[in-house]
Amino acid sequence: MPFLDRIAAVFTDIGPAYDYQVLFVNDGSQDATEFAIRSKMQTDTRIGLLNLSRNFGKEAALSAGLDHADGDACIPIDVDLQDPPELIADMVRHWELGAQVVNARRVCRDGDRWLKRASAGGFYRIFNVLAERRIPLNVGDFRLLDRQVVDVLRDMNERVRFNKALFNWVGFDTAEVTFERPGRQAGSSAWSYWKLWNFALDGIFSSSTTPLRIWTYVGGTLAALSVVYAALIFIRTLFVGVDVPGYASTIILILLFGGMNLFAIGIVGEYIGRIYSEVRERPLYVLRSVHKAGDKD
Repeated sequence: MPFLDRIAAVFTDIGPAYDYQVLFVNDGSQDATEFAIRSKMQTDTRIGLLNLSRNFGKEAALSAGLDHADGDACIPIDVDLQDPPELIADMVRHWELGAQVVNARRVCRDGDRWLKRASAGGFYRIFNVLAERRIPLNVGDFRLLDRQVVDVLRDMNERVRFNKALFNWVGFDTAEVTFERPGRQAGSSAWSYWKLWNFALDGIFSSSTTPLRIWTYVGGTLAALSVVYAALIFIRTLFVGVDVPGYASTIILILLFGGMNLFAIGIVGEYIGRIYSEVRERPLYVLRSVHKAGDKD
């Protein structure tokens, strides 16, 4: 398994001061992933495995891993090797100097398609305009989190989660390392543009009420303009007389205000849907089985 080989090489270079465990989260995969990991566990006692009962999504899987990680520091990382394990050594050095969160920022994403790079950059910019707390540009889930930070994250019980925002919301002393993101070593991304769009909506609506506030101002402005327009019509009718109203302008105004009303209702509906998910209090994920590091069965 190339991922495990590179992790082992990294900690060999770091030295004997630190031991490590690798906790895999199997988010309902349909291939031989579980079999391969269970086979590797027979010879490597540092490997653990969480099997979820089905695919609950990336954010739930990441939360499951943090909930069951036991180390003094935790590093979420994808196994496709687009997040280079060699960066862990730099993260650990910053952690030793007192940083409790060490972000890994991508300075180059040549391995991604142009449209994905452009849409990702656009999302970060829009999110930071709307959100109450900004998230660092081009920083994904790959980062080091101190045990104190992980414990705080465990106490946050949101069902609709956007972990990148939560990692930043908790605060703590933060450092940053940079890397050029390579291409995927094997397989293909399961993220379609439709899934990315819905993920972006979850991120914005779970982290900010600014869209609601915007429509408060839009509605107030339109109401004020309507009063001014009504006053102008009244004065014109009073002093000039009544003319035949224009059909085109009437239709345009009806379509404009009707569309804006539906759009505003849609934004309110996004928030109501997420409130519904929270008040049901269903678990964020369901575990099918847990295999701790050191298990041989």
